[in-house]
Amino acid sequence: MTSFDLTSYKALSFDIYATLIDWETGILAQLLPLLSRLSKGHSLWNKSLDDISDYLLIRYTNHEHRLEIQHPSEKYSKLLSMVYESVAADMGIAVTPSESEAFGGAIGKWPAFEDTVAAMQRLGKYYKLIALSNVDKVSFGNTLRGPLNGVKFDAIYVAEDIGTYKPNPNNFNYLIEHSLPFDHIPVASMGFRPAVWISRGGGRMGMGDLEAVKDKVNIGATYHTLGDMAVAVEAAFGKTE
Repeated sequence: MTSFDLTSYKALSFDIYATLIDWETGILAQLLPLLSRLSKGHSLWNKSLDDISDYLLIRYTNHEHRLEIQHPSEKYSKLLSMVYESVAADMGIAVTPSESEAFGGAIGKWPAFEDTVAAMQRLGKYYKLIALSNVDKVSFGNTLRGPLNGVKFDAIYVAEDIGTYKPNPNNFNYLIEHSLPFDHIPVASMGFRPAVWISRGGGRMGMGDLEAVKDKVNIGATYHTLGDMAVAVEAAFGKTE
């Protein structure tokens, strides 16, 4: 049971990647082939596949965060090309411009979680759905036409339009200024109503450690999947009908 009234909300804003899109799977599919180019004495050869995946995803996340701060107005696809080059360099591997460009342009191929499209269609019956995402317009368009085909958003706000990347408060000010009622820490500090945490099993990127930031966020309910939330929403609205 939730700790707040799901029927009192009129709109939901979503961070797309990690909540709707399984970007860990998409990213690993592109990074793991680098292993074939490791030097014979590299320490990763002695690691398990899970440890290697953790290594790659942690470096990806760290470089992405660093570059978003250093280049807040850079298109996300270009920024990801830079992330790819940085991760490869950490492994002692030189990559070509075409390889890094291919990595940056593959965002639209990252798969959606199995429950995403159906759950969003169900949630759309009760709320306005808003995308607030750290991507560029072309990349998000590819995601909409691909893995999110069938999902309808009432508004879409991406970093390319805003000029900064989350968790910069500017992105949430942009949402407010555009009059439509990620991310949980800045949202809580700006006085937004309690948020919903879609845990997705925690994930490997360190994004599911709610306990570590519990004093900085305002979580009204936690669900394992978006489908679980859709079930709870339908039940809540069913009681009011």
